[in-house]
Amino acid sequence: MRPSKRAVDALRPISLERGVSRHAEGSCLVRFGETHVLCMASVGESVPPWLKGGGKGWVTAEYGMLPRATSERTRREAAAGKQSGRTQEIQRLIGRSLRAVTDLTALGERQITLDCDVLQADGGTRTAAITGSWIALHDAVAWMKARGMLKNGVALRDHVAAVSCGLYGGEAILDLDYAEDSEAQADANFVMTGSGGIVEVQGTAEQKAFSQAQFDQLMALAKLGIAELVQLQKLTVA
Repeated sequence: MRPSKRAVDALRPISLERGVSRHAEGSCLVRFGETHVLCMASVGESVPPWLKGGGKGWVTAEYGMLPRATSERTRREAAAGKQSGRTQEIQRLIGRSLRAVTDLTALGERQITLDCDVLQADGGTRTAAITGSWIALHDAVAWMKARGMLKNGVALRDHVAAVSCGLYGGEAILDLDYAEDSEAQADANFVMTGSGGIVEVQGTAEQKAFSQAQFDQLMALAKLGIAELVQLQKLTVA
């Protein structure tokens, strides 16, 4: 029995609240159960130096957790003067995931930055951030299209979403919350497109190595979960 009482193939209650910022070109408040992440997209008129003159745009992300996103206060990384390795790894993952479904040439020499701030954490903050950021990116691209800023009409080629899976009590389960993640024998994050393409898989054995058959079980659950998330994205932007 999972601590959450969910079936092994059940997501947490998911919500995608669109347009929550009056200033950002795109925004989404995403909730994966008790994990809440605010995702905001900003369109900038410049690209990183290495892209200048190439006619292509860029999509990048910044990620952070509010001091009381967890049960005990954590110091702001800005106050410490540097980002942790975990923060850098997660924001790079978010950026890679979104670029995988974006036609960068269509953006022209502009950069879209996704700011992902964790308001409350209960496991799966990176997967929630990726899933919610797609909504914010979608609306930012629509904002650009309405102003004639795109080189063609289609800058987003597909959906992208992410979910965690793990081995808990020897059984494969979908969308781990913190109680499950902290006790899992193995856990993995899957990032996939709406058409089923694999963008990235991050998997770790916490106690002992897991088998190919167990990995295949995790992958099968991830496909089911991401299909549900993509359907929710479609309903949100319809």
